[in-house]
Amino acid sequence: MPAAPAFFANQLLVALPTLADPHFARSVTLICQHDADGAMGVVVNRSSDYTLGEILRQMEIEAADPALLEQRVLAGGPVHPERGFVLHDGGRGWDSTLVVADGLSVTTSRDILEAIARGEGPEHTLVALGCAGWGAGQLEQELAENSWLTAPAQPGILFDLPLDQRWQAAAGQIGVDLMRMAGHVGHA
Repeated sequence: MPAAPAFFANQLLVALPTLADPHFARSVTLICQHDADGAMGVVVNRSSDYTLGEILRQMEIEAADPALLEQRVLAGGPVHPERGFVLHDGGRGWDSTLVVADGLSVTTSRDILEAIARGEGPEHTLVALGCAGWGAGQLEQELAENSWLTAPAQPGILFDLPLDQRWQAAAGQIGVDLMRMAGHVGHA
């Protein structure tokens, strides 16, 4: 009997040094959903050209907190780059929320941004524009081709570490030092 397929929701995909795709080179992607039909995730270590203040102004949402207005928005991936994705902790339901794991969700509805602007949002948030997507079997193929490592999603990596430290820290969870890896792979 064949083994059941492995699905990687609530895992971090860590790009190996051999991954040359400019959208994903040296990236860390939280897999939010993965099943037989494909996968969806959000890159969590790439800054976009936008601040949260710019996004909120564009959406005509008032916010007064200067630190909030200066918060960088992430470049979450090449799919739907015009759409916002809010990764967050907390169990409160919003209009359009996908629960990734206990205490970790992704929300795409305006109500969460309004709550964040009022200071009533989740304690920890990451706002990203765009996401990453894979068709049926595509992610599994990329894993077989040694493009990615998988590592557990940890709140400290997602919400606390500076963006430039997330790539190495995610791999370090499973004992891999990416700086010591060659830029090519082979198969025995």
